[in-house]
Amino acid sequence: MRKMAVLLTSVLVSSSLAACGSTDTAKEASSPAAQTAAPTAAAAKKEDAKPIKLRIYAQYADEDTKTPYDYAVAELKKEMPNVELELDVQAQDDGQKLKTYAATGNLPDIFQAGLDIIDTFKKSNNILVLDDYVTKLGFKDKMQPSAMNTLVTDDGHTYAFPYAGNEMALLYYNKELFQQNGVKVPTTYDELMTAVKTFSSKGITPLSLFAKEKWPCVALYDMFVTRAEPGGILKLDKGQAKVEDPAYKNAAEQIVNLVKAGMLPKGATNLNYDQAAALFHEGKAAMFVNGQWEIEAATKELGDKVGYMYIPASDAAAYEKGKTAFSGSGGPGGYAVSANTKDKDTAAKVAAFLSLKYAEYKYTNRSNPIVATKVDKPVVKPFPPMMEQLSKDIPKTTSTTAFSWGLSNAKFKAALEDAAQNLMTGNYTADQFVKDVSKAAPAAK
Repeated sequence: MRKMAVLLTSVLVSSSLAACGSTDTAKEASSPAAQTAAPTAAAAKKEDAKPIKLRIYAQYADEDTKTPYDYAVAELKKEMPNVELELDVQAQDDGQKLKTYAATGNLPDIFQAGLDIIDTFKKSNNILVLDDYVTKLGFKDKMQPSAMNTLVTDDGHTYAFPYAGNEMALLYYNKELFQQNGVKVPTTYDELMTAVKTFSSKGITPLSLFAKEKWPCVALYDMFVTRAEPGGILKLDKGQAKVEDPAYKNAAEQIVNLVKAGMLPKGATNLNYDQAAALFHEGKAAMFVNGQWEIEAATKELGDKVGYMYIPASDAAAYEKGKTAFSGSGGPGGYAVSANTKDKDTAAKVAAFLSLKYAEYKYTNRSNPIVATKVDKPVVKPFPPMMEQLSKDIPKTTSTTAFSWGLSNAKFKAALEDAAQNLMTGNYTADQFVKDVSKAAPAAK
């Protein structure tokens, strides 16, 4: 599985999320007496609200999950002091405990859910459709435009309030190696080929890839596809394109030619993450493919020598147009609500509030811009340079695709992973790739 170190939210309108809040009019607020009395009255109403206890099933295992959750709960206490949350710590069991809860009628009021849980609970009517609450709470307006895919599922409905945004596959590079060897950071395919040949001739691995795992192979292939077809492998998965189409076949041909030119280390399909990352971190490889979660590790090892480049394209115009057409994505998920909770309105408001505050803390205090919702608060923990760059790229993102683990068609996923890995051997042709993948690809619509 992937090696993980797994602008941007809005001011949350407290009146829309408070259990029993009130909104002052502009006229009332202009009065000094009202300015004193109104908060007191609002506070009194909050204090007098009927106590509500909700059970929540959420991640709470490390600093990356504990601190944002604690922050969100503390903020909730200020906004809805009558609400008490009883935490049931999420087990790391691929959702089995939660599914058991559902089967036995013991589902928590609020629970963190990914697409697998959403799809399962939709069939058993255990998850609340949140469309009306998205409208009432103005949640759509709080979303990053580039992360709308995390809010709505393929059936057009919302089942969870998201906090995590789209994860990206990035092409990292060692700036120092490029400078020392007089290699231009490539913007076109021809320049990339030149870089590969130059580094290879000097005994430097052009691009390190942990191709023993299949998803990085798919990600690299998808990067090339997106230069001509922004929908990438996602369009194949949905039957909206054919692998025989020029964008898909040409991407395979380009990779085959680069591999034959010496792009990858010998035995790349036998390298795990630790081995491939060591080549890059130790300055023995000029480039490296991984998700944005690599930023922390790469920065720790290489400091300001490391950056990520935009994927080279056919020409300068295509390069500029496709800079923020990223490979990778996320999916619907976040804080969901049980269809059988006694107080659906309160549970939905709390779930929405928690998602916003969870994302807010991740962004401001965890140096993580990969959030689904907008954040307008200042950053407490500064972003590393690459995260800063990514935080600026995210709002400009024009498209995303999918990681192989996010593909919906299991037969196609397996065939694509095998074929993409074979591309990295140098003993596999683009025609073979097309033939093998087309056998399992969904019929184009």
